[in-house]
Amino acid sequence: MRTIPYFLGVLSSCVHVAWALAAGGWLGVGNDPVYNKSKCFDAFPFPAATPEQQARIRDLAEQLDAHRKTRQAADPALTLTGMYNVLAKLKTGEALNAREKAIHASALAGVLATLHAELDAAVLAAYGWSDLQGRDDPEEILVRLVALNAERQREEAAGHIRWLRPAFQNPQAALAAVDPEKRPKTASTASDEAAAPAAGKTPWPPSLPEQMALLARLLAAAPQSEPQLAARIAGKGPWKKRLPDLLQTLAALGRARREGETWVAV
Repeated sequence: MRTIPYFLGVLSSCVHVAWALAAGGWLGVGNDPVYNKSKCFDAFPFPAATPEQQARIRDLAEQLDAHRKTRQAADPALTLTGMYNVLAKLKTGEALNAREKAIHASALAGVLATLHAELDAAVLAAYGWSDLQGRDDPEEILVRLVALNAERQREEAAGHIRWLRPAFQNPQAALAAVDPEKRPKTASTASDEAAAPAAGKTPWPPSLPEQMALLARLLAAAPQSEPQLAARIAGKGPWKKRLPDLLQTLAALGRARREGETWVAV
């Protein structure tokens, strides 16, 4: 699936690096950065790239992957850590020692640096931030990403979710888009269709992503306690037992926080 290189290209860019270093943790004597999936990946706002921009990012990501694999195949002692330690020194202008010079030659580090520079430029263009190209300004990138993340939260609260893999993450909607008659009926959806929701209440959706979006939307409207949220949702069933866990998941995603007995959208 050629969408994967596109995603890897965005994740390999300076944009995602700035986000991951700010959102992730730090560990060990060297205070090394730790990649936390829920904060570094799940909450990361991908660009609304055009098909042409996606193709450009995908092609550069494939070139980058091919270059690294080719160089490692030619020199089994060459590691990604060694390559990128040298690349980091090249960016800061630090002098390379003899071992690092050997890695530079074996990895063709100049080509690696050029591919990353082109990938960064392509990803920044996809965000509409070409003014940041070549500036090495992670703080400004982070400011813009935080603002974009807040904008995406407002979109999701209004019911618009930008799925990365719609067929996997929201299969019912994908099926309905092809043929509404082929949309699978679950016990929950059948129940919703059989009985109209109580006045002023929202039906409990069948899929987990839709459930998370509903809770985020309700919290965005006003801070609420668990009983208040439950009172705004129609239908009986096991979903009420899952409500605390779903709210904790929203908190882990950086979408909500608890203040006493009240939950607040973030």
